Formats: sequence, C-alpha cells, structure tokens
Amino acid sequence: MLSDLFAQCHRLLPQFLQGRPVVVALRPLLFVDLSWRICGFACHRSLLSVVFPLLGAPSVVYRRGVFNVPGTEDTLVNLKELNPDASPQAAYGARLRSKREARDWTQDQLGERMGYSGRHVSAVETGCKPPTRRFSRCADTALGLTGTSDSFERAWGELRNGSLLEGFPEYVGYEAQAVEIRVFEVGIIPGLLQTPAYARALADGDVRRGTITPEQADERVAVLAERQAAVVRSRPPTMLVVMDESCIRRPVGGAEVMNEQLQHLVEVAALPNTHLQVAPYGIGERRPFNLPVYLLTMSDWSMMAYAESQAWGYLDRESTYVQATLSAYHQLQAEALSQTESVAMIEQVRKGTP
Repeated sequence: MLSDLFAQCHRLLPQFLQGRPVVVALRPLLFVDLSWRICGFACHRSLLSVVFPLLGAPSVVYRRGVFNVPGTEDTLVNLKELNPDASPQAAYGARLRSKREARDWTQDQLGERMGYSGRHVSAVETGCKPPTRRFSRCADTALGLTGTSDSFERAWGELRNGSLLEGFPEYVGYEAQAVEIRVFEVGIIPGLLQTPAYARALADGDVRRGTITPEQADERVAVLAERQAAVVRSRPPTMLVVMDESCIRRPVGGAEVMNEQLQHLVEVAALPNTHLQVAPYGIGERRPFNLPVYLLTMSDWSMMAYAESQAWGYLDRESTYVQATLSAYHQLQAEALSQTESVAMIEQVRKGTP
C-alpha cells in the first residue's frame, strides 16, 4: 500500500511541488503516521493523517510546495469531490472552488487574500461551514467580483433566502416601508408578534423534522428579528392583526415559552398602533381565509397582498385581487372578537382557565 502511495506521489511530483491539485486514489481507509521523503526532499509532519474513501472514489489532495522552512510545515488537505446539485450551499462551495482553481490558487492563497485561513476556505467549499456575508464580500474582493451579477455576496443572499418561501423576501422588503400592515394567521402566532423563544422553538421543530438545516433555522430567526426591528421606528406602521383561535391554543416550545408568548400578545394589544383580534372557532365557515394573508398599505396609499401556503408565497399588486382580499379581511374583522374580548381569551388560555 505504501509503495503504491509512493509511486503515485513520485509520478505527480511536478504538480505536487507547485501546490497544484493532486489526485491520489486508494481504496482502503488509510491512516499514515510518518515523514515522507520524495526525491530527497523531506516533508516533515509529525502526524500525517490521510483519509481515503472506502468506496474507492479519488481524493483530491492539496499540498503547499514549501519544504524545510520553519513555520511553514507542509500540509495535506483532503478535498472531497463536490456535487453542486446537492444543495444551494454545495453549489456555492463548488463555485468558490472553481473560481479559485481558475486562478491557480491554493486554499491558503485565497484565504490569505480574504483574511481567512485555508481551513476556513476548505470548510466553505466542502459545505462543512456555511458562508457569511463578510466571507462572501471578502471572496468578491479577492476574486474581483464585487458588485457583479456573479458576486458571492449575491449568492449568499440567495442562499440565505433559500430557507424562506418563494416571494417572501420581496414581501419583507415592502413590509419594512409600509404605513399599515394587516395580518391574518392560522396555527401559529404571526411572525411580527413572536417572542425569540417562540420563534426558535418553531425553527428547531423544522430542523428535527428535517425540512431545514440548523443553519437555515438560524437564518429564519435572524430574518424575523430584522423584520421586527424594521417596524419599530419613529412613525411605526398601524398593525391590524387577526389570529385564528388555533394560534393561541396550539402549544409551542412548552409551558414557559407559551406563557411568555401569550403575555407578549397582551402587551402588544395595549400599544396605540396595534389592534389585535382573535377569530374564534365558533365563526366556522364564516371565516373567509383558510391560509395566512398579509395586506400592506404603502406611503402613497397603494396596496399589495401576500398569501402563502405550506410550499409557496405570492405577492400580488393587481387591484382586483387586492380589493377582494381587503373586503374579505373586513368581513373577518367583523366576525372576530373585539380586542377587549380577544385579550380576555388570551389571558384565559395563558392562565389555563376554560
């Protein structure tokens, strides 16, 4: 086995010395603890751990062509082959590697230009670590992609929004500028009124079901915090909120989380810019919506409607649809409990009284 490894490295020595990609294919799992001597050059490393796939897929090994220089110990980095179709994050990593290799840079060389370690670059390329906005901007600067349609910052934005429903990022942009926000929600507390603990419990539940990754859960919570911060301004928007009774009765995150969340609703209802109502189960078929609905009024008094299902979201500015949705919302408000009655129901649920 070692003789085979030596033969392959000897054959690929020119690439090896230049720090270019070297493919070494070995089928068994191999751990090596030794110092290599290749053509008289000592490649010192106290522990050299080389892991090759059991199934025999080639492993790409990068080597810095620096020998016997203190502080620049030779390193081998096992780079797995990437499948850009596996996920948006995998596509990001594969494109980063492609851009880097097009310039004939090692991961260390790109990392030095970005202010990151080569290991960090490797982790992003292989999908082991999600990219951040700062990382993406640094990559754009190093690769000359700042402000272009091919920028990594733009790819990061698309990756971040990948955990959100289609159409929702566009809605959020308008929501932050709206002067009036109307909301109807079913099953969960509306996002703008969620406490951090409640929002985290929902996101963690999606992670446990495997519908999103832990990183996407973090992104969802962060986006929600940004939405909430955007409506806290010197002239806050008027918020008209109608919640189906299921929103306050569905337990999320345990008793402590729900108690805090319901208390927060009571406090929000007391704000001068907020009108909060509960649509009780008793209205039955008179409830006009079966899915969440959002209506925004902008500073020029134009309106838009956003509706979503489990899998998609859609922002509509067409006046006929928006007016029909607004009329249905007015009917919903008329059928729902008054704010005083709604707060009383929330308090009853919070205290566990029938």
